[in-house]
Amino acid sequence: MAFIDYYKILEVDKKATEAEIKKAYRKLARKYHPDLNPNNKEAEKRFKEINEANEVLSHAENRKKYDEYGENWQHAEQFEKSKRQQQQSGSQYGDFGGFSGGGDYSDFFESMFGGRASSGGGRRSTQYKGQDFNAELHLDLKEVYATHKRTLTINGKNIRLTIPAGVENGQIIKITGLGGEGAGGGPKGDLYITFSIENHTNFKRDKNNLYTSADLDLFTAVLGGDITVDTFDGKVKLKVPPGTQNGTKVKLKDKGFPVYKKEGEFGDLYISYQIQIPKNLTEKEKELFIELSKLRTT
Repeated sequence: MAFIDYYKILEVDKKATEAEIKKAYRKLARKYHPDLNPNNKEAEKRFKEINEANEVLSHAENRKKYDEYGENWQHAEQFEKSKRQQQQSGSQYGDFGGFSGGGDYSDFFESMFGGRASSGGGRRSTQYKGQDFNAELHLDLKEVYATHKRTLTINGKNIRLTIPAGVENGQIIKITGLGGEGAGGGPKGDLYITFSIENHTNFKRDKNNLYTSADLDLFTAVLGGDITVDTFDGKVKLKVPPGTQNGTKVKLKDKGFPVYKKEGEFGDLYISYQIQIPKNLTEKEKELFIELSKLRTT
């Protein structure tokens, strides 16, 4: 297997910061995404390489292993363990002398992990779980109000995913067995999807509750009346009591956001009234307000 330079794939320097790596990944992932390059095998290949590189370099521990062991970074722990055993046992496997005797890392792993003779004279293959993949899924808040299905392209494979209503921004879900291929007959790695949810609505979300404001004209605030307000999934009519003050909050039970993986359960919606003061009064309106103010002070 040829060595892959993940830094070169992401077009960043080996001293790049986490933020620089993330920025480079997002830029290239958008550029080579299969949805934007239909039937383009070269773009599909590049997209797969970009995701693979990001899997390694975006995680500090994996990046450290990669910087030290190159293509064999996934087996770093086994390497260190066997290296210690080799040092302790002296000549049991020969003196590698810090690999100054010649062989490269791949040769070492093949002899130490993949092809060491067993006591029965055969070859024993050590199993390793495949690499875990990470993906970021961008959704709008409206899209996660109801459970729906979405097809994702991960490393060239189309995955049909059911997205439950109520997922939160930054939430991570794990899909077993959709990572990289295992080694030596080992199991596949897993796929971890991080949700990035953008809000372009007039509602603020706090877990399962929603918050918004509604304009209230001065006359309805003073005299009371009925108004129609927006909820996340439609409109409702509310009765406003006389003398309602600016900033008054009302709670609409079960009109908030769906509770994750609890069918039929919702948070609450909180509405804050914002009283609108009339502008550009006519002379007659001014006279009436003056008259009213005199009545209130007598």
